[in-house]
Amino acid sequence: MEHPTEGVVMPRLGRAVARTAVIAGTATAVSGKVAQRQADKQEEKESAQAAAAPAPAPAPETDAVAEIERLGALKEKGLLTDEEFAAAKAKILGI
Repeated sequence: MEHPTEGVVMPRLGRAVARTAVIAGTATAVSGKVAQRQADKQEEKESAQAAAAPAPAPAPETDAVAEIERLGALKEKGLLTDEEFAAAKAKILGI
C-alpha cells in the first residue's frame, strides 16, 4: 500500500527546486547586468576625464618677453635681419 503523500511530496519538492533554479538564474542575470552597467559608467567617467584633461600650459609670458628681447639684441648686432626678427617674434607670440 502506498503512502498518500508520496506522490504529493515529490512534485512540491520539484517545484521548490525549479523555483530556486529560476531565482538563482534571475539573480545571476541581474548581477551580470549590474556589473556591466557599472563597468560602462566607469568607462564613461574615464573617457570624460581624459577628454577634460587640461591642455599643457603655454609658456609664461616672461619667457616670451625675454626671448624677444634676446632676438632684439641679436638684430641690433646685425646677426638677424628685420624679416628674421619679425618671423621669430611672430612664432614666439603665436601669430
